[in-house]
Amino acid sequence: MGHWFSRNIVEPGKLPLFLALSSFVLTFLVTRTITRLIRAGKGPFRNVSSASGLHIHHVVPGVVLAIVGGFGAVASGRQGVGAGVFAVVFGVGAGLVLDEFALILHLDDVYWSEAGRQSVEVVVLTAALVLLALAGFSPLGVNDMTSEERQDRVTFILTLAINFLFVLVTLVKGKFRMAVIGTLIPFVAIVGAVRLARPGSWWSRRLYPRRHRARARSRIRTYRHDKRWVKVRRRLQDLIGGFQERVPGRGSTPSR
Repeated sequence: MGHWFSRNIVEPGKLPLFLALSSFVLTFLVTRTITRLIRAGKGPFRNVSSASGLHIHHVVPGVVLAIVGGFGAVASGRQGVGAGVFAVVFGVGAGLVLDEFALILHLDDVYWSEAGRQSVEVVVLTAALVLLALAGFSPLGVNDMTSEERQDRVTFILTLAINFLFVLVTLVKGKFRMAVIGTLIPFVAIVGAVRLARPGSWWSRRLYPRRHRARARSRIRTYRHDKRWVKVRRRLQDLIGGFQERVPGRGSTPSR
């Protein structure tokens, strides 16, 4: 394990990225645990407020840490202790900021509301994208080529371009999650690109105005897909974010 870590993470200069991802995920999990305890009125944790009673959200220190870590990482480069320290600082700041992504998006304290689920989705997708970069862009896809295949640069570049095209089509068809997974597994991007676009997507608005059958089939498929998978996704969000936890003696959407 140590040899693999050294060869695939340390030697290629990916250690700062690994530290940033680890601190990002850990910060998000710790923050969610603390806010859930505050919401339930358990433990020593309490909301942080100013002298005037203004509630200070954790996105505030998160922005400060992200700025410090980002500029520090740029200044220190990819090697040395400084790069690792600033990577951790940036990861902590990014975790605090994206945990309240929905608050920034709506400019309202929607942390425990239905809209607050967007924060969990953004955190999961961000972690997946960083893991993707850490793993070498496409560990299960087009990057798995032999040295002989890589020597044929035309074939290699063409394969990457085709896979990117499928991912892009999937994205404009309104299938963001499939596009992300498709960068890892090209077959998923191909399926997403070939199947009908989701209603309301750029592809649907531009190419389906006169295709009445395509629009109708798109709505039916989207309804069936959402009916099948939304419950699964919501349960996962509830498990991570704690949205459906019962809080004795409080309203349906208590504050932190």
